[in-house]
Amino acid sequence: MSPAGEQADALRSLFMLMMIVCGGVYLLVLAGLLWSILRARTCHQTGAGAGAGGDRRLDRGLYTAAGAIVVGLTVLIVGSFIADRALVAAREDDAMIVRVTGHQWWWRIEYRDPASGRWIETANELHLPLGRTARVELASGDVIHSFWVPNVSGKIDMIPGRRNIIDLTPRRLGWFRGQCTEFCGTQHAHMAFDVKVDSQPEFDAWLARQGSGAMAEKQDGHGATIFLRACGSCHTVRGTAATGRAGPDLTHFASRRSIAAGTLPMSRGGIQGWLAQPQALKPGTSMPAVPLLPADADAVATYLETLR
Repeated sequence: MSPAGEQADALRSLFMLMMIVCGGVYLLVLAGLLWSILRARTCHQTGAGAGAGGDRRLDRGLYTAAGAIVVGLTVLIVGSFIADRALVAAREDDAMIVRVTGHQWWWRIEYRDPASGRWIETANELHLPLGRTARVELASGDVIHSFWVPNVSGKIDMIPGRRNIIDLTPRRLGWFRGQCTEFCGTQHAHMAFDVKVDSQPEFDAWLARQGSGAMAEKQDGHGATIFLRACGSCHTVRGTAATGRAGPDLTHFASRRSIAAGTLPMSRGGIQGWLAQPQALKPGTSMPAVPLLPADADAVATYLETLR
């Protein structure tokens, strides 16, 4: 009910129209019910039949009520059509293309670099430029998920083997919450993502940083060595030998707002807890507990904090 995007505003307008039309129909029904009760009591007290002598006022009232309902439903149909058209905000060649793939239970997010045309991957955090339409191509890597950012747009399912599309046109800066809204397993409630609406210059700078690899000077320490050995087969850190695809891309992991799709806030303690006991924090996740010595786990956490 607090729209921050064109599509969400269209949906709220349709919701308010539905409330007005359906509320009016509801009041008409109640008025007719009340009138019928009062009329039946009057006929009972006077001994007159319910239909004695006919009642032209009744006929006129019924016709008027039926006409008002038809007009209201027609207005609702037109409003629904207009709102549906508003959800598609741009031609495909005008929109910024973003690919989002749902996994149990995290989000793979990819941006097309406007300069090179290559895809830049991140995870669990969607950045959008203010006032520009992003066409989000949705897919699923396993079961049915559903993509929803209620402040910005409506929701749409992500179905295995099928590509669905939704347009997002944000009109307000800030952070907003996205969520999977189709039950997809035991950790469905922990399949959230953060949405950040930036100004166009801020978004361009952010995307340029995301397109770069990890800084070379960060890759020769003890934590980096342990990370490559223990985590590199499942995660990617661009610019290093870690090229796994099973889990989220961690190239700029520490720049994100949360860990494990909204399960934990991004912090040193959160990183250490996730490394040590992911199954206790998010039972059923594909992230295994990493059997590391305390000193090695601390070094890996320190390394991950540098990936910004």
